[in-house]
Amino acid sequence: MNLQNLMVDFIRQATANVFSTMLGVELDTGEAFIENGTPEANDGVVSFIGLAGAWAGTGSVSCSPALACRICSVMLMMESTGVDEDVLDAVAELTNMIVGSVKNDLEPHLGTLGLSLPTVVFGRNFRTKSAGTTEWTVVRFRWEADVLVVKLCLSPSEKTHANCHMMGQTCALEV
Repeated sequence: MNLQNLMVDFIRQATANVFSTMLGVELDTGEAFIENGTPEANDGVVSFIGLAGAWAGTGSVSCSPALACRICSVMLMMESTGVDEDVLDAVAELTNMIVGSVKNDLEPHLGTLGLSLPTVVFGRNFRTKSAGTTEWTVVRFRWEADVLVVKLCLSPSEKTHANCHMMGQTCALEV
């Protein structure tokens, strides 16, 4: 069983379900790929949420300021014309729902995982980096002309990795 394929499938399902249920929107699914190293500079809104347990990592959702305002407008049924606290909260909640759903789908395969509170960043020409693994599973989505990117990086925690090798086992999932 390949972890990247599982993550891509679960990200696609979770994102489609959240947008359909919460926003009444059918997204177009774009490409899925593996991103290695430090990503290019960002302009827009990025929300991160940590995962911890037998496996640990980070999930993120990123989009343009215009898409973040659009998400907030539909989600809260009020006009959002600029990135403000409501817009950042809406993107944080969207991240929580998408990554939380992926976490729930992954738990039968990886064991119990905890989820942190989301952190949202808004700005221009900034870079993000997650400690540990630099390999991200990335899935792009389109809502008409706007692009939403969902990313996930996971790796076995040190304890899990050590336990597998101490017991002479290979870990259950191929990374």
